[in-house]
Amino acid sequence: MPSSDGALLEASDLHRIYGAARVLRGVYLRLTPGDAVAVVGPNGAGKTTLLRILAGLVRPTAGEVRILGRRLERDDPGARRPIGFLPHQSMLYDDLTIRENLVFVARLFGLANPAASVRRALEELELTHRAGDRPRSLSRGLLQRAALARALLHDPRILLLDEPFTALDAAGADRLRSMLASRLAGGAALVLVTHQLSEAWDLATRVGVLANGRWALEVLREGALVDFAPRWEAALHG
Repeated sequence: MPSSDGALLEASDLHRIYGAARVLRGVYLRLTPGDAVAVVGPNGAGKTTLLRILAGLVRPTAGEVRILGRRLERDDPGARRPIGFLPHQSMLYDDLTIRENLVFVARLFGLANPAASVRRALEELELTHRAGDRPRSLSRGLLQRAALARALLHDPRILLLDEPFTALDAAGADRLRSMLASRLAGGAALVLVTHQLSEAWDLATRVGVLANGRWALEVLREGALVDFAPRWEAALHG
């Protein structure tokens, strides 16, 4: 269940410092069911660091994240259970088959019927015919689909996806957009980092432009992408 005010995720005044580098500078974010925030920005803007903090993998230097009203801590796996996280790496073990990787994750999350959950995930990502293969044998596009199956396996309420369309062909990208739209309609929320805003424009309810570790722009997604582009450029160079 979400928190009493309806929020699935609340991030308050997030800062992250690595040595002399201030990677995040006072970032706020709030997600309610159906929210989809597309995050864009130049390299080094803090996009991946933001996702890793929201996923509970990196501790903020200051500020906090709450998941369904519960403060997110690295040593509290229960707080992270509602999160599905797709990083740049696949997070799949090379010595296990795709099916074995997914069964391992299903058991890690304590799913009631791991075999059924894995079967659904393989079918949804059209990987059933490659379930017995190991990650190292897959093409980059198939590996991305397997990583998505891992991230979505436990039906998370909060999806944190870093460049999810990487290496997907047009049909695969359309299938992923349909999957994500279905989950949003069912009450999930999404933060999607991308270098190609066109990939996520129709999914997004809001767009955030991150620059120098803070929101340069964070607005409702309205109209066409071509009309938003000047605002994006102005935010980056204003």
